[in-house]
Amino acid sequence: MPETPVVLLTNAMHPDGEAILSPHVRLIVAPDTKPETLRKWARDADGIIVRAKLPYDIADHAPRLKGIVRHGVGLDFIPVDAATARGIAVANLPGSNTDAVAEYAMSALMHLRRPLHRLDTRLRSEGWNAARPMADAMTELSGSTLGILGVGTIGRRVAGIARDGFKMTILGTSRRKGSLGAGIQEVSLDDLFARSDAIVVCCALTDETRGMVNGKLIARMRPNAVLVNVSRGAVIDTPALMTALRSGAIGGAALDVFDVQPLPPDDTLFEMPNLLLTPHTAGITATSGRGMAIGAAEEMLRILRGEQPLNLVNPAYKAA
Repeated sequence: MPETPVVLLTNAMHPDGEAILSPHVRLIVAPDTKPETLRKWARDADGIIVRAKLPYDIADHAPRLKGIVRHGVGLDFIPVDAATARGIAVANLPGSNTDAVAEYAMSALMHLRRPLHRLDTRLRSEGWNAARPMADAMTELSGSTLGILGVGTIGRRVAGIARDGFKMTILGTSRRKGSLGAGIQEVSLDDLFARSDAIVVCCALTDETRGMVNGKLIARMRPNAVLVNVSRGAVIDTPALMTALRSGAIGGAALDVFDVQPLPPDDTLFEMPNLLLTPHTAGITATSGRGMAIGAAEEMLRILRGEQPLNLVNPAYKAA
């Protein structure tokens, strides 16, 4: 009888995903996501389902490894080139958390423009008459201009919600010129930052986009403009953003991703005014978690059966 394949989960996933895998594989959940831990537990793994960053040399420590599946979309958690060189298939789940991330982006914009939690806190602590005047300074999304940096699947979904639901004017920029679609005005990066009342960063992290949102671009933002990052922390020059927040040069920001994750408890970002911080959860909901778990499980089983996954990202692995 063939040996039961082993699948390593960097993190636990939704039970419905595990239920798909369990009859066919032996599941192991890593006790933590430290590089040395993942290297150790990958030793006997035939497959890895990824929710945390893998060490760059994971393939060197996993001689049986046949496939790596991203429980999500972003591939920066996976050393794709190294996997390809070792003949290891890599797959991800494009579109699996699009709605979750887009809804997060709009929630963050609402938080920055109309922070109801502050009204609630003031009402409870100081009473009706103290809380009610706070609303005078709050603004509406309707009729304002939203700039989207990276109009891919998520960017287009954000644009649709903002345009159709909030009557916002949409500006966009993308690597693929002329691909933004109806209802999104294509502009230069400089114009996007200068003309937008709110900016959502949702581009992929590449050598080209690393540090793209620098001090020069942030300085072009309107004094009351706000910035939301659902991309990767390294896309934004964090010190430049902190300088703008400290000085009040921009209206505020919301960050779900950071240069270092987890965010250290003594990080200076915690001291910044008008800054919403969340722990890389834009794409995580009960709904998206279940969908990603099922999708990752099904892709992993395809790989282990010798089939091509539906969302193979490194077809060159076959030539290794």
